[in-house]
Amino acid sequence: MIEDTSIKNDGSIQIGSNIKKLREAKGMKSGDLVRQVHLKGANITAFSLSKIEANTQHIKASQLKAIKESLNCSYEKLFTSDEE
Repeated sequence: MIEDTSIKNDGSIQIGSNIKKLREAKGMKSGDLVRQVHLKGANITAFSLSKIEANTQHIKASQLKAIKESLNCSYEKLFTSDEE
């Protein structure tokens, strides 16, 4: 099931940091993103989003998909490495 699949950061790709950068660039507050993700049918709390953005919690595939759609960005943007 997609809901049970977690995606882990590696050394050069920090998905959570990328989410935070994209969210802030769009002028969204974390609560705004949480609401949008809920509207897309994925379960996330403000606390979980905070931990994901701090790269201390793995993100579920369903959350990543809903965040991608909510931020109207590509997966490529979410998987940009620090080296690019």
